Amino acid sequence: MQQQPMTAHLFGSNADKYLNSSVHSTGLDLDRLMNAVVARRATRVLDLGCGAGHASYALARAGANEVVAYDLAPAMLAIVAAEARTRGHAHIQTSLGPAENLPFADAGFDLVVTRYSAHHWLDMPGGIHEAARVLKTGGTMIVIDVLSPESPLLDTVLQTVEILRDPSHVRNYRESEWRRTLAAEGFSEPTSHRWRLPMEFDDWVARIGTSAARIEALKTVFDELPAEARDYFLVGANRSFSIDAIWLEVRKTS
Repeated sequence: MQQQPMTAHLFGSNADKYLNSSVHSTGLDLDRLMNAVVARRATRVLDLGCGAGHASYALARAGANEVVAYDLAPAMLAIVAAEARTRGHAHIQTSLGPAENLPFADAGFDLVVTRYSAHHWLDMPGGIHEAARVLKTGGTMIVIDVLSPESPLLDTVLQTVEILRDPSHVRNYRESEWRRTLAAEGFSEPTSHRWRLPMEFDDWVARIGTSAARIEALKTVFDELPAEARDYFLVGANRSFSIDAIWLEVRKTS
């Protein structure tokens, strides 16, 4: 199976778990998104790679007149549409497709947000190019995602456990990679904020439905990590660990 259909299948078959996941449904970044809508008076907003829609609900609560929840997985969009009705967010609409090929006109959005999605895009620079295309001049883009360390050792460890856990994983990017990609599309210098995301091993693998064979491989990898990686990722006795997340905020300057 090719990567994009695999992503749609894996996340579609586990959509309800992502709706109820505390990692995805909570976080100070959701409050920051609400503040961003108010501060920028954003009326039309794109949630790019919306997943179960937690960013969309925050954007709608903040008063955006129109929120477009866009994702590759039809089952995820069905969850978003149903949950939006339950929460009374009639101004959330859904749209299907990949990040690299957006079915929207140029310069139609005041704000583009992507939250915990870009590491699944087949072509991250292509997705950022499309985001820049559909964003108005002077508009804002906010990227929220798991961040890979600059260290080659730690980067390799993170990519290894991510793809063992989820075969649709493409790459968690380093901050330096994000900055180069955003600059290449003419965005302003990013403002950034980092935090740590604690991960409980059993919940982490259950959320995406990792196979038993892959879970055993993950346990071996975690148990045999070098000390530098164990210390950085705060690996515990039950294989709990922590990873970095980042908020990158940029403005379209032309």
